Amino acid sequence: MAFALPNPLPSSLLLLLLMMACSTSAQTYRNHSLGSSLTAQDDDSSWASPNGHFSFGFRRIENGGYLLAIWFSQIPKLTIVWSANGDDLAPRGSKVELTTDGQFELKDPEGKKIWGADVALSGVAYAAMLDSGNLVLATQNSEYLWESFKFPTDTILPTNTIDLGGKLVARYSETNYSNGRFQFSLQSDGSFVLQTIDFPLDSANSVYWSSETGQSGFQVVFNQSGSIYVAAKDGSILKTISPITKSTQDFYQRAILEYDGVFRHYAYPKRLNISSMSNPPDWTPSSNFIPINICRAITQDTGGGACGFNSYCKLGDDQRPRCICPEGYASIDPDDERKGCKANFIQQSCNESLPGKDHFYIQPMLNINWPRSDYEHFQGQTEDWCGNACLGDCFCALAIYGSNGVCWKKKFPLSNGRLDPREGAKALIKIRKDDSTFKPSGADSKKKDRSTLILVGSVLLGSSVFFNLLFLLAAFLAVFRFDYFKPKVVQRYPVMPGMNLRSFTYEELKKATNGFKEELGHGAFAIVYKGAVESDRGKPVAVKKLNNIVTQGDLEFKAEVSAIGRTNHKNLVQLLGFSNEGQHRLIVYEFMSRGSLANFLFGGSRPNWYQRIQIALGTARGLLYLHEECSTQIIHCDIKPQNILLDDSLTPRISDFGLAKLLKTDQTRTMTGIRGTKGYVAPEWFRNMPVTVKVDVYSFGILLLEIICCRKSFEADAQNEDQMILADWVYDCYKERKLDLSLGNDEEAMSDMKRVERYVMIAIWCIQEDPSLRPTMKKVIQMMEGTVEVPVPPNPSSFNRSI
Repeated sequence: MAFALPNPLPSSLLLLLLMMACSTSAQTYRNHSLGSSLTAQDDDSSWASPNGHFSFGFRRIENGGYLLAIWFSQIPKLTIVWSANGDDLAPRGSKVELTTDGQFELKDPEGKKIWGADVALSGVAYAAMLDSGNLVLATQNSEYLWESFKFPTDTILPTNTIDLGGKLVARYSETNYSNGRFQFSLQSDGSFVLQTIDFPLDSANSVYWSSETGQSGFQVVFNQSGSIYVAAKDGSILKTISPITKSTQDFYQRAILEYDGVFRHYAYPKRLNISSMSNPPDWTPSSNFIPINICRAITQDTGGGACGFNSYCKLGDDQRPRCICPEGYASIDPDDERKGCKANFIQQSCNESLPGKDHFYIQPMLNINWPRSDYEHFQGQTEDWCGNACLGDCFCALAIYGSNGVCWKKKFPLSNGRLDPREGAKALIKIRKDDSTFKPSGADSKKKDRSTLILVGSVLLGSSVFFNLLFLLAAFLAVFRFDYFKPKVVQRYPVMPGMNLRSFTYEELKKATNGFKEELGHGAFAIVYKGAVESDRGKPVAVKKLNNIVTQGDLEFKAEVSAIGRTNHKNLVQLLGFSNEGQHRLIVYEFMSRGSLANFLFGGSRPNWYQRIQIALGTARGLLYLHEECSTQIIHCDIKPQNILLDDSLTPRISDFGLAKLLKTDQTRTMTGIRGTKGYVAPEWFRNMPVTVKVDVYSFGILLLEIICCRKSFEADAQNEDQMILADWVYDCYKERKLDLSLGNDEEAMSDMKRVERYVMIAIWCIQEDPSLRPTMKKVIQMMEGTVEVPVPPNPSSFNRSI
């Protein structure tokens, strides 16, 4: 029996199918054969996935070394999903190579191994960066011998799984990719848990969240649909960690254990024309944070809790924890708030010869507690009794008083600190009445010892005036010789005594700025230039060349510069040094890469509402520090968007603070072009009233309105005359309950109208013409954070106006 053969395919169709097959294969792999390498350098050095969504290669971390990493290629904000050497950044010139014998290693320029893939089997033929974000080492038959998905750092991607014993380790901070303080793991008993780490060791400390799936748990799965769950061995879902919220076809997705200890699931739209957007969106987190409140979740027997020792954790409006120092305490490291806090005073001593309880007072703080730091408790007592009991106990750092009459004494170091209205307790913090310190040793005691030695010698030789004089002369020469010829520390670059401020020569700064060539900005009293300090590895700096300086000597100028240099806060631009030669007065600051808030707010497309909220809060915190927390109170006198600079992460940094005393009198009263209206200048400037910190509060109120509405305080070309002055217009909108009119088409802000109204009310309080009605910056922050209710503000122009 004969069978009829099917008609052969047309040659054109056959060719098309072959081309499609080749195309599909090319989109899946882009192989890098044995001998391929990448070098850490300034230019892009990476391998891209076929669809271009991911890249593998080197990324420079701030001004430090290079991180060998995988990141999203199509998203403007650098988003790293895997890294090889977070604990040991590679120097420039380092190389990662797939060697001819199949090893995949990262080595520094001298050939020292920094990292290597643990390939258990031989036979590696190529490396490939896959469209899933997985980097693989494979055989000629495409069998994976090693893959980055099997060794995740802090992030998992769709199609990735974590098996029994697998884990994620949070990075140390947002920009520090070394191992941090938290880990995510699938335990051998089948439970998925979040744990603290015995930092700086990598051993687990205590569990603060558990899926409680028991021995049935087999894998944590992040499936192609975008759902994350704990699966049993048969693939059934035991517990959903983050349900499907957005399609992976339309959104990039990632889930990360962040440096604050919270596991978050993020999405980012794929089909955006980012090249045409001046301010593209950021990643959007799902509402399924684990845990929901990290501040309350961690209560451990050892360790500092969600934040460091002696600090407390507070959940912000963005659901991110902030680590705050209580009254009387300051951050150990302003750049790392999780290191904890230290007392700004000498703590009470149990030595009876030193000052006791009369030198201390109790500062109450509501709804704050440090669980498990207690060593004594009493019942049925009053708040006054509880506070006095702590004052009279040299071991007591503070007491917690509950409404039920329970008093708990707490000892140092304080741990597991948290602020939460549900605590329902009051912290009674013991603080020294003044910051005077005692000097049991030091320079004064040494001088006293030498004087005593001379006096004793004089008494012993008192029988002879000649010998007495001879001894005094010999003692004087000995002391002079000791002080004059004792070794001096020679510093390569001179610094201001007691501070880390470098004294530059004028020629150094002229060279650093290439002859003051690249201007960053200018004002009535100074021009700012961009520069690079060769002696500090080319670190970029901003050099402010001051004009109109008050005629004064070197000592006065250095005294004012040192007052600025003693400030240390993450929301202030850091002063690095100065130059004071002849008529030249220059101040050197750290360089802020994102420019001024003015450019950010008014430079084109409307910035993200959440970013604006954080900028407003950060600016307020910087002003609070200047007004109340630094050693010398500083009134800025010129708060405006041009003087708020932004760093890489859009953290606001107040600049030009403390310069008022360096300028001529007429320059300290900076005027806008609209004299007598609600510009940035407080009305008291024009009324011969005392100038206090409340002038900065007024300026901040205007700035806050600009941030809310994303428009300048005065616009001559406004649609109608009523809208020309922003403060007047917004108050009218508020009074008529039509605040949405002041927001333009800002959908993000309009979806958060409760906060918009609260912030507008705060701004109206700040711009009251009567300075006594304006709140302090501390009160402003409390109202912005929602810990203090905002009362209905009066008309800001109700004060007797004379201009």
